[in-house]
Amino acid sequence: MPEVSNADLQALITRIETLEAEAEIRRLQARYMFLCDTPLPEYGVKDDAERIDAIMALYSEDAVWEGVGDYYDNQFGRLEGAAAIRRHFENFWGQKRDPELLLNVHYLTSEQIHVDGDTAEGQWVHCQPWIFSDGSSLLRSSRLNNAFRREPDGRWRITRTRTENVFVAPLARGWAEDFARTSVLMKPA
Repeated sequence: MPEVSNADLQALITRIETLEAEAEIRRLQARYMFLCDTPLPEYGVKDDAERIDAIMALYSEDAVWEGVGDYYDNQFGRLEGAAAIRRHFENFWGQKRDPELLLNVHYLTSEQIHVDGDTAEGQWVHCQPWIFSDGSSLLRSSRLNNAFRREPDGRWRITRTRTENVFVAPLARGWAEDFARTSVLMKPA
């Protein structure tokens, strides 16, 4: 068996650390989207305040959340810092909507994750159908260009969420005849 040099061993360690970072970032981004779904599939979260707490645990204190491009500049703008991002989510879930949002599910595709030591960037395309209580529906698609950092506690956190509209399209009434009003997916057996 050939002898392994220190350089070879270090290269292998670096490759493993990169793969582990990519996996953690993938889970982090998917968890964020999961927590933004309606109905919330996270069993045991009692209300939107707990949902927002769970989302904010994914972000660094100095994070930026922004919508960019012609469509999202005016809709989302730029939020700097965890407190501003929290207020954004509190405004989204804290107001009574008419019509009420019944379903919103995020589907992630076209993933690219680039790790550079303790920082990383990731790009995705996502689609999300929305169904409202008045029977109207739409399909949205966005490009995401997000940034991440390994914090001193060893956990990866989101440092930037940047979203750009690809399209918004109305869907025909009744396109989804049966859908979950609540989720029991994560409920213990």
